Amino acid sequence: MSDAVQFLRAWIADPIRLGSITPSSSALAALITSEITPQTTPVVELGPGTGVFTKALLARGVPPDRLLLVEREAKFAAMLRERFPGVGVLAMDATDLGRAELFGGEPVKAVVSGLPFLSMPTRAIMGVLDGCFAHMSRDGSFYQFTYGARCPVPRAVLERLGLKSARVGRTFSNFPPATVYRFRRRPMRRLYAVQGDGQPRP
Repeated sequence: MSDAVQFLRAWIADPIRLGSITPSSSALAALITSEITPQTTPVVELGPGTGVFTKALLARGVPPDRLLLVEREAKFAAMLRERFPGVGVLAMDATDLGRAELFGGEPVKAVVSGLPFLSMPTRAIMGVLDGCFAHMSRDGSFYQFTYGARCPVPRAVLERLGLKSARVGRTFSNFPPATVYRFRRRPMRRLYAVQGDGQPRP
């Protein structure tokens, strides 16, 4: 069975969970993985589906044992294990990721997300981001695409979690056209104390 047919059947069964009627294009996969290198590992991929982003990550030089796929759909998870030997696959909801142990406790450098944020409740989006950044290194990045015209994460969520967003790029070679955003922790504010002479010091 082709990937498109499998994806369509899954979408018919639960359109809100998948968010799109077709798998992501190779152009979107190239864009969302454009900043990933063998040095920005380990990497976690959320909602890999048929593995379009997974192929792009491996092509970028990410070693299979430095990549972990988190897929809620059991059929997709089984297919991914068969399709990508050596790559870890967790069959679980991404909102529960904060309670899982990843890579033996080693900080994650990047997360690539194929989750349909636009159709997810704000509480679920916050749970995904909070759980991922609990595993992330201080300079780690979370990549998310959207079909919308704005950042897919509400400003209130970014403020509460101490995150900042940046637009990576947009591709029209996808149906529908998609934009990729990067999320990182905001720089820590440097605290100052006042010396006896009234001058601030670190």
